[in-house]
Amino acid sequence: MKETTASTDLSASLEDYIEAIYHIVEEKLVARSKDIATRLGVSRASVTEALRALAKKELINYAPYEAITMTDEGKTIAKDVIYRHETLKQFFIEVLSIDTAIAEEAACKVEHAAPPVVISRMIDFIKFLQVCPRGGDDLLKGFHDFCHDGTTRQDCSRCLSSCIDDAAEKT
Repeated sequence: MKETTASTDLSASLEDYIEAIYHIVEEKLVARSKDIATRLGVSRASVTEALRALAKKELINYAPYEAITMTDEGKTIAKDVIYRHETLKQFFIEVLSIDTAIAEEAACKVEHAAPPVVISRMIDFIKFLQVCPRGGDDLLKGFHDFCHDGTTRQDCSRCLSSCIDDAAEKT
């Protein structure tokens, strides 16, 4: 389980900016406001306002008309935002059987609101499902079928019996 170490009072919007800056810096070593505006689909004026706020919090190195880099704290916070996003997306896709595009959109919205303990618990749930003799990939595939077709692979008593037999063989 990953514990989040970064804690700030960033708004959802500023979290989106720090995440975008991180990705751009990873690709190009530095970020420019036009790259950020393009990536987020916002105006350059909005980017300038966000950059000033992030610089004031000492999360980025910013001066007008200069390349933007991240501070160590900014990188830590960006990695935390990205981690929450990817974890939520994985949960929505693998556990809830949500389409990738919808999962991506939902992760963007929920990542800003879900407390770290909720995300950690979701990760633990995925891990549990993968090791539990009554869970595992078969359970997830069965749920996927149920969501998409309204059907199950087999009746519950037969499934449970199979799980018990499999668990006995492993011990």
